[in-house]
Amino acid sequence: MQIFLDIATEAALAAGVVLQDYLGKLEDAITEKGRPGDLVTAADKASEQVILEILRRHFPQHSILAEESGKLGNQDNEFLWAIDPLDGTTNYAHQYPCFAVSIGLFIQGMPKVGVIYDPFHNELFRAAAGLGATRNRRPIQVSETTELSKSLLVSGFAYDRRETADNNYAEFCHLTHLTQGVRRGGSASLDLAYVACGRLDGYWERGIAPWDVAAGIILVQEAGGKVTAYDGSPIQIESGRILATNGYLHDSLSQTLIQVPPLSTWT
Repeated sequence: MQIFLDIATEAALAAGVVLQDYLGKLEDAITEKGRPGDLVTAADKASEQVILEILRRHFPQHSILAEESGKLGNQDNEFLWAIDPLDGTTNYAHQYPCFAVSIGLFIQGMPKVGVIYDPFHNELFRAAAGLGATRNRRPIQVSETTELSKSLLVSGFAYDRRETADNNYAEFCHLTHLTQGVRRGGSASLDLAYVACGRLDGYWERGIAPWDVAAGIILVQEAGGKVTAYDGSPIQIESGRILATNGYLHDSLSQTLIQVPPLSTWT
């Protein structure tokens, strides 16, 4: 696990240098990937190539799932790297300082290693099964908030939110009234990292991809938190839905999410 963690760290830090180099210099090198607001930049692609080169050099037999390149290598291998070379592309394109590199490793389908690097703030979040979670090499743990009314939460909205009623707006508004606030950062990996280090008490989202959360799941778990499906059952990555909390709020947040009426019924 330590070797996997160290190599993932090497790749994330190298990719972070690429993102810093491109920041504010993209000009016309920004395009949409089919859905309005789903952006890709030259920085995404360059960052991903750096990560792929490092992982392939050290683990040539491992399979890879990368946001820009898709499935690579032998997909039947028990080791699967899930890579988001730039999580928060829209933020990055606007030079809004909330973006990160996210590299996670699934072993036999379970998240076991995660590295999230925020190059703008130089924050490195790392975790591996049995090795704990750290921020800039120092141990971190989730918050101790026990009441939803005293919590600070975070969520996000999928790129297809304009076309589908299953868009998280109702949950966002409902929980804003029940908590001290709900934030929308625009980077799922950092949302999870902030839950892991206690800055936020809980996170939920729908429409996410494996590369968005692979690293963050193990980070929250190793920091003492809990990650499940909305209803508290084991998380199914392919569902695109995730609920992560400090553990203390998990049941109450889960029950609230299930009970929120659809936005179409609101007056």
